[in-house]
Amino acid sequence: MRGILAAILLVAFLTNPLAAQELTVTLQQVKKTGTIKIGYRQDQPPMSFLDKDGKPAGYSIDLCNLIVAEVENKIGGNVDIEYVPVKAAERFIALADNRIDILCGSTTKTLSRGELVDFTQLTFVTGAAFMTLKDTQIMNNFNGKRIGVVKGTTTEAALRDLFKETEINADIVELGSTAEGRDSLEKGKIDAFAADQVVLIGQALTAANPGIFAILPNLFTYEPFALAVRRNDADFRLVADRVISQLYRSKQIVPIYDKWFGKFSTKMPAAFEALIQINAIPE
Repeated sequence: MRGILAAILLVAFLTNPLAAQELTVTLQQVKKTGTIKIGYRQDQPPMSFLDKDGKPAGYSIDLCNLIVAEVENKIGGNVDIEYVPVKAAERFIALADNRIDILCGSTTKTLSRGELVDFTQLTFVTGAAFMTLKDTQIMNNFNGKRIGVVKGTTTEAALRDLFKETEINADIVELGSTAEGRDSLEKGKIDAFAADQVVLIGQALTAANPGIFAILPNLFTYEPFALAVRRNDADFRLVADRVISQLYRSKQIVPIYDKWFGKFSTKMPAAFEALIQINAIPE
């Protein structure tokens, strides 16, 4: 009897790994269609944007392309990439509606957003700041000023809280995109534009005349970035997390960082160095 029970347990033990290899949800869909849909925002340099040839590029795009390569290994076949542009207000709905399979851009991971989507391990860390024109001399005196911010972002919520707590009487102007923010600033429609500092740097450097912009040094939020996937799709999220952890463990994330951020600063921020150490999760 014991011999029979041992044999049954052995068979169960040996078959569990095979069961674990069965494709589910997103991986199954990618296997069936041969295509993975990467959602991205077109105006978030250096995280995600259209390059001079009109092709999606950026730090987050590079990470997602590496994840696609691992998806190919997982399903045992080639995968075509379909890049799908999304707006800030619709990006999470696009995941739920199956228009995209993964969101690659400058998305802040929050607990409330976790009710809508699942997030991978953190991919970057930054904070919200203000960009102005150099000749405005606005500094930190925002009373009576028009401050632009992209509608529906964590920066908008933090900006409203900041002005309420500090009793600043400013006019918050809701905008549709970061590109609109930079354009509105150039045309004098707003006095300052609030967004994640790394996004502001990207907007300034890709402008026709970068020298007219100034980015204030103080941050007023903590913004941990991550990639987003559909909720309750642990197998696909695990593929992404394994790629991200391996990049941190091997330090292969460093040349990717230098490629997109080295031109901004020769020294990697201490917060990002800590992120690499914390998220270098063992296999």
